[in-house]
Amino acid sequence: MSSNQHYSFFHSVEQSFDKAAKFTQWDPGILEQIKACNSVYQMRFPVKLDDGTIEVIEAYRVQHSQHKSPCKGGIRFSDEVNQDEVMALASLMTYKCAIVNVPFGGGKGGIKINPKKYSTYELEKITRRYTAELVKKNFIGPGIDVPAPDYGTGSREMAWIVDTYASLKPGEIDAAGCVTGKPVTQGGVRGRTEATGLGVYFGIREVCNMPDVMQKLGLTVGIKDKTVIVQGLGNVGYHSAKFFREGGAKVVALAEYEGAIYNPAGLNEDEVFQHRKKTGSILNFPGATNLAKNTDALELECDILIPAALENVINGENAPRVKAKIIGEAANGPCTPEADDVFAQKGILCVPDMYLNAGGVTVSYFEWLKNLSHVRYGRMEKRFTENMNTRILGQMEELTGKSVAGKDREFILHGPEEQDLVHSGLEETMITATREIMEIWKSNPEIPDMRTAAYVSAINKVATSYGELGIFP
Repeated sequence: MSSNQHYSFFHSVEQSFDKAAKFTQWDPGILEQIKACNSVYQMRFPVKLDDGTIEVIEAYRVQHSQHKSPCKGGIRFSDEVNQDEVMALASLMTYKCAIVNVPFGGGKGGIKINPKKYSTYELEKITRRYTAELVKKNFIGPGIDVPAPDYGTGSREMAWIVDTYASLKPGEIDAAGCVTGKPVTQGGVRGRTEATGLGVYFGIREVCNMPDVMQKLGLTVGIKDKTVIVQGLGNVGYHSAKFFREGGAKVVALAEYEGAIYNPAGLNEDEVFQHRKKTGSILNFPGATNLAKNTDALELECDILIPAALENVINGENAPRVKAKIIGEAANGPCTPEADDVFAQKGILCVPDMYLNAGGVTVSYFEWLKNLSHVRYGRMEKRFTENMNTRILGQMEELTGKSVAGKDREFILHGPEEQDLVHSGLEETMITATREIMEIWKSNPEIPDMRTAAYVSAINKVATSYGELGIFP
């Protein structure tokens, strides 16, 4: 991105915003305030490397909106990090949280390094120093700004952050809530790993359960027997494929950067994943056909296409050749605005990333709540529910003279664990958000696509918040 000085990611987010703002009734000044980034913190700090040399590190934290506190958004470690990108990602977080009714403002952070070039010890020093800089300027805290993992970071970095924060704020009882995506032993939540992929599945499943939408697309209602193609076998792609398969759909093709494989009878994502671990490639998977280019998979016949890899993979050039009826944007920004125009003409439904991949931030919200309540989900009610269910089942068996056995019995008696409750909360979140967006789209036939409808939903919620705060008399 940085190589092309004319392209601004933040500007393209503003363009999508303006396109949607036309379908709202808000005062232009309020719209300007929502678009603007409230605070941009750009920092430089020195770190001594293992060989004794000192390197000056460039880093950012952007707080886009404080209409709800705290701000929320990931921290990425990448060579590509720049202020424009961090601002764009922070603003998308504001809209994403608003759409899925997670009460956070948008934030984002970035450190301009390639993490592969540093030792673990060096990365730890950089992460802890970055955290200390954020603490100094009050740019992190359970009620101020709560980071999370993004590209190039994971639970390890989050553990370093929470440890540094807690050591600089002795006695702060809610310190664990200063960051999410932590290891479970450090206050993380079970169910975080698969959250984004599961959210993608719940969102698409809800769309497929809408008879009027499916009729327009010429598809039957429900997920069962739909053909699915997934691009990207990372965390999100892997789990999306897994949940679609378990939901009764057929994953007919998988693509990774080394190529793509196709099998009309269906593929099992875990078998493909193990094959790739052994051979270093998904190609030559038993029973599947290799495709010449990984992008060929995007153009195959299927009902549902899930791009779960990089941005801008479907653009004005290849969009006309896409044959899927539904596109579920699991990655950030996989389809360009030019592609959106093509889909609108062809009657392809593109389910937008800004709410479809919100599983991660939704479960981050559950982790934050867990940290503030200091008790894990399910601890209070699990046994109570099990005892109650055992009694009810016993009574029913006595009355009917029939007994329930095996899997069914287990299912009925099972009291909810943390992971069950997290999955259930995620399912509720995705279903509600999907219905709200579809309602907005139906109520205004002028709105060109689901992405614009999602933005309208976000704008309405953020503007209402501002209005109720009395910021605008």
